[in-house]
Amino acid sequence: MTTPSRRLQMADIARLAGVSTSTVSRALSHSPLVNQETRDRILDLARSLNYTINIGAQNLRLQQNRTVAVVIPIDQSSRQQLSDPFFLSMLGSLADALSEQGFDTLVSRVDADQVDAAAAPFDGGRAIGVILIGQGRHHDQLNKMAARGVPFVVWGAQLPQQLYTTVGGDNVTGGRLATERLLAQGRRRIAFLGDTTLPEVDLRYRGHVQALAAHGLAPDPQLQVAVSFLPESGGQAVAELARRGVDYDAMFASSDLLAMKAIHAMRAQGRDVPADVAVVGYDDIELAGYFHPPLTTIGQPRDVAARALVDALLVLVDGRTVPSVQLPTELIARASA
Repeated sequence: MTTPSRRLQMADIARLAGVSTSTVSRALSHSPLVNQETRDRILDLARSLNYTINIGAQNLRLQQNRTVAVVIPIDQSSRQQLSDPFFLSMLGSLADALSEQGFDTLVSRVDADQVDAAAAPFDGGRAIGVILIGQGRHHDQLNKMAARGVPFVVWGAQLPQQLYTTVGGDNVTGGRLATERLLAQGRRRIAFLGDTTLPEVDLRYRGHVQALAAHGLAPDPQLQVAVSFLPESGGQAVAELARRGVDYDAMFASSDLLAMKAIHAMRAQGRDVPADVAVVGYDDIELAGYFHPPLTTIGQPRDVAARALVDALLVLVDGRTVPSVQLPTELIARASA
């Protein structure tokens, strides 16, 4: 992980403004002890340099703030909901992990196109730092947040030229395990459902392609359907495969909800799972084990991930750097494949 440039210090502002550090501190706190003209000049300078007081770290040292913001970026174009079972499961695990450390949880959502707004709870002093559940397509915005010293950690994939810390599952291995399971059952025409413009889905697809290559198979573009994580997209994908007229005997869906909706749609077409089409999902949400047929899926260690996210954030709040973490994924074999 690339190390971000040194965070701008209060002493730097003082030097540029030609005043003492204590004067800068009072001005940034809007203290009446600093005259209006000097206060405005310091505030304007700080704004022009994108400087923010690390109120969260300051309060943590003073034991005055024990709140962490958990922020979920929502893609308005896909209308993905906060009630998504994976989001709720991660949120519950994070709340437990934070409670174990004596912290409160402040939950909010932001438009994924303005993911830098996730820094607002920290900038306003309401939270000591931020945990984001998902990075979406906004790697550059997250890099800018990291460069200006916002302490935050992201549940997501590790990407090139990354300035921020991520904790995430091994998506390449997960994708490979899913496809190997289907190949081991003699399936050869495997449909892939998911939007590969999303980093985590792209890595799952890479694992899928690796497994195919190991069996001397090339990916067929006609079997790849780019759909969002919305549950109804599973049915849309099945309809699209029918429209294309392609034959398939297996399906790897990049989320469990996609897989479940796809199974419903295939049943409506008179196809049986797993006799006609074997299906593997991803995430191992709680409902997966109760579905009919119980869903074979790729499990991610959410409780371990939540603790790793909290631990990493507290290191960052303390002013130290912390490397990104990749956690193992595993195949959960059930009746659908």
